Amino acid sequence: MFSLTVRDHMMIAHSFKGDIFGPAQGLHGATYVVDVTFEREALDRDDLIVDIGLASEVLSSVIAEFNMKNLDDIEEFANRNTTTEFMAMTVFERMAAAIRQGRLAETGKGLCSMKVTLGESHIAWASYHGKL
Repeated sequence: MFSLTVRDHMMIAHSFKGDIFGPAQGLHGATYVVDVTFEREALDRDDLIVDIGLASEVLSSVIAEFNMKNLDDIEEFANRNTTTEFMAMTVFERMAAAIRQGRLAETGKGLCSMKVTLGESHIAWASYHGKL
């Protein structure tokens, strides 16, 4: 299995509902390091996993929806806790949709799985991994 990772970042604000979150129930910010790892069984005809430039552009456009935003204000997330885990899945779903739409051109066609990791700090991160 071959893999290639591209990286970007996004800065968000949000709050959580539920006593389990303690002081994080109040509005607070996070800067996520966003890693997307693309996987495929065999290299394509150009010996690539995915076009790094296209992958970086698509990732940047996907996270632009959330960057510098208060996630509490996004209607789609009403009544959800936008935890690191939840946001990793959300970015995964948006990236997978972009791949299905052909935004990674020919190099996106042979991808079999992908992993999105959001680094919350140097000691904590969460990932969502799935088949494409």
